[in-house]
Parts: sequence; C-alpha cells; structure tokens
Amino acid sequence: MSISPIGAQDKDKRMKLSVTATTAVAVAGAFAHIAKKQGFSLSPSVIKKTPIKDWAIFSIYDKKNPLKKEVVLEGKEILELATASVAGGLAGGLVFDDKKYRKSKLREALNQLLGNVIVPVTCVWGISEVYKKNKNSIMKIVPQLKEKGKFSKYFNQSMRAIPFSIATLGALTIGIFAGNRVSNFINEKIYHKKVDRNVKATDFAPHVDDIGMAVSMMAEKSKGASIIQRIIPAFLCVPGYQTGTHRD
Repeated sequence: MSISPIGAQDKDKRMKLSVTATTAVAVAGAFAHIAKKQGFSLSPSVIKKTPIKDWAIFSIYDKKNPLKKEVVLEGKEILELATASVAGGLAGGLVFDDKKYRKSKLREALNQLLGNVIVPVTCVWGISEVYKKNKNSIMKIVPQLKEKGKFSKYFNQSMRAIPFSIATLGALTIGIFAGNRVSNFINEKIYHKKVDRNVKATDFAPHVDDIGMAVSMMAEKSKGASIIQRIIPAFLCVPGYQTGTHRD
C-alpha cells in the first residue's frame, strides 16, 4: 500500500522533530558534562537552590562579580559538543527515517564532523596560536589614539581586534572549504561514489564560537562575548539536524 502525500509529509515532519529531539538531548548531555568538569554541580537539589541566572547554561560575565563562574567553550569543548550533536542527529535519522537513506546520512555525518568542525576548528586554533606568539609585533603597527575618554578607549579596543578578526574569518573560511573537499574525498574512497557536496550557509553555524573569540579580543571579559558563548550549544545543534535529516 502506497503512502499518500499527506501521510508522507506527516512522516517527514515526525522524523525531523525526532531528529531535533535526539540532537538536542545529545548536545545537552555533552554541555552538562563540560559544565560539571568546570565546577558546576549537576545535583538536582543544588540546581533547585541555585538562581536560574546562575545555572551553567545562563550564567554570564558580571563585571561587578568577576569571580562568578561561567562555562568557557574553547577548542576541545566545541569538538565535544559538535561530536555529540552529529552522533545524536545520526542516531535519530537512522532510527526514525527510511533505511534507504542510511548511507547518505553516514556520509553527511563525516562531512559535518570533519568538514564543518574538525578541519575549520583546527585552522582557527592554528591561527590563534600564531597570533598569540606575534601579538606584540602586530599591535605595534595598529593605529591607536591617546586614551582620553570612552571614544578613544573603544576605538583602540576595536582597532586591536581587527587583525585577529580578519585572521579568524580567513582561517574559518579556508577551513570550511578545505574540510568540505577532504570529507568529499574520503567519502568517495569509502563508498566508491562520486560526492559533490557543496558548502552551504548552514555549514557556518557551528562556528559562532569564533565570533565569540573575536568579540572577546575587543574586551577580554565582556557580557557580549559571554552571551555568544551561551548560544553556541544551540548553533551546534545544526550539524546534528543536518546529518539526521539528510537524504541524497
């Protein structure tokens, strides 16, 4: 018996909702693990007594309380969250979608994890290390005003952030395109099938953390950088959703 178009649409909708759920649960689990490693308690009784604004997922920088704890997401944490996202999305796709799409989801999992996360994050990390070693030399050629007020202060901070921001954007773009080529090549070798997956706008979603790094360069401890850090887990759900719902 064939499935009616309406029935097929309902099935696809349920599949997408299920993949969204499995991805979110996996990312939440990874975030909880990271939060625990960074000193946050996962005990329900402790969480219940803690103000919501101080929960790991909501806690942001407060200049009036500089010792306030907040979850810091850097290279290894980004990789953990992204891996959890892809694993959760893939699991949901394999369970809730038609079996004939399994190979395409496995190929997309490699594209997402290698092409959109590991290679780009490695490129950005490499540029970051080079920048740190040469920061003093770079800062000497950056125009600066004599600080006499807020305008000159923010102008100088912005100018100091420009070199790193440009380097980060360049490394990120190169990393995503290079990672896409590498993952396509590996998929072709594994599945003996021509793969021509082009870079999509959603491929940039896992890299909100790099925007956070650029913002933090303007003000190393700032509410803006902290807020960006808090929304990274949501953006890192994108690779999992793309994996689980992918169909050739």
